[in-house]
Amino acid sequence: MASAEAVAAVIAAGGAHVPEMMDRLEVRLQELARSHGATLAEHAGATISAGGKRLRPLLVFVAAGPPGGEQLVRAAVAVELIHSATLVHDDVLDAAALRRGRPTVVATAGREIATATGDLLFSRAFAELAANGRADEIRVLSGASSALAEGELLQREDAWNVEVSRERYMHRCDLKTGRLFEAACELGALEGGGDADGLGAFGRRIGLAFQVLDDVLDVSGPAERTGKHRGTDLLDGTVTLPLILARERDPALAHLDVRAVRTAAEAEAVCDAIAATGVLAAAREDALDMVAGAKADPPDLPEAQRAALELVADSVVDRYS
Repeated sequence: MASAEAVAAVIAAGGAHVPEMMDRLEVRLQELARSHGATLAEHAGATISAGGKRLRPLLVFVAAGPPGGEQLVRAAVAVELIHSATLVHDDVLDAAALRRGRPTVVATAGREIATATGDLLFSRAFAELAANGRADEIRVLSGASSALAEGELLQREDAWNVEVSRERYMHRCDLKTGRLFEAACELGALEGGGDADGLGAFGRRIGLAFQVLDDVLDVSGPAERTGKHRGTDLLDGTVTLPLILARERDPALAHLDVRAVRTAAEAEAVCDAIAATGVLAAAREDALDMVAGAKADPPDLPEAQRAALELVADSVVDRYS
């Protein structure tokens, strides 16, 4: 995840409205978590509290520009709730024990409660955004949510398949991560009257870089930084860019049966082998090129607003450095 210092720099540069908007976001998220009974409130609240640095809603606020208002808060809340819902559902599918260093909902409460928690977060996201009364915003969030589902289905289809191509992997990342970053920027632009297409394209590139770096971190670790064990993707059968590239350099990895990787120790050993090929630097360079491309073709915005968006891009890179 991006460092607290990098996110603080974005908040400071984003304008006087951003700190207030971020505070209002947190208040509203907690209100929503408590609104559906004690059991779901406990687990939805825990999920929201473990929500990282709030890069997606921060993009909503920065893309909108000042002054902000209740409709802008609702748009940012909706984006964060969709993100949180996907994490809960991903953990159910992967039977994941940890998320950001904390026990997952599925680990503490089981599949039924975890599934219901994710469903609640999804439904509340659309209910929140619907209060803005804008069909264009609903279309943006619906499109991103559909892309997330399609990306998850592709990932399940590709499970354990080491023959996955680089192009298909990138398409999967775009669907699962890039499209929600794009939606965050588009929603901000729609609320602020800005260039939704230009801002959306910027966000999509940043989101794709974010996912590639996240997959690099799964191999490089360490667990105290990522909040999960090294090689979690391998244990889930998810083939990512580092392994795709490493198979081209190491004959042993080219013949790896991912299903045979069953323990954390075995996953770490494969991570060491991937790292030894030098592909982590290559994957990181791919992500840096995406960020550089986004910054080289910035949306038409006031200088301060554009600078804040570039800091968001830098914060994505910061998560790896």
